[in-house]
Amino acid sequence: MSTIKRLPDAEFELMKIVWQSEPRITTSEIIDTLEDASKWKPQTVLTMLTRLIEKGFLASERTGRQRNYTALISEAEYMSVETGGFMSRYRGNSVGSLIKTMYAGKDLTVEEIEELRQWLKEKEH
Repeated sequence: MSTIKRLPDAEFELMKIVWQSEPRITTSEIIDTLEDASKWKPQTVLTMLTRLIEKGFLASERTGRQRNYTALISEAEYMSVETGGFMSRYRGNSVGSLIKTMYAGKDLTVEEIEELRQWLKEKEH
């Protein structure tokens, strides 16, 4: 796949389940995970999984009666594309401007500030 395209929200939710269950996950495990969180019918889930395969996000293989899914694009790869696109469209690629917008009217916790400091230190080296 040459370029990673933005996923619709529903497909992104499915990918998050796959990423959390690496290296692979079965259809029934996906449906069981979604059972509490959504009202999607199994056929809807299967349709979205097929779309994700066609888009190059997932690989699928049958093992016995089960179908296993493996992510072909990592969460980090996808999030890099997603946040990069957002930054260039809405914030002119300014990290500072993005953070100001995200936390406008909210106070950062001590832990969040420390996490940002640590990230900045890592980027300096």
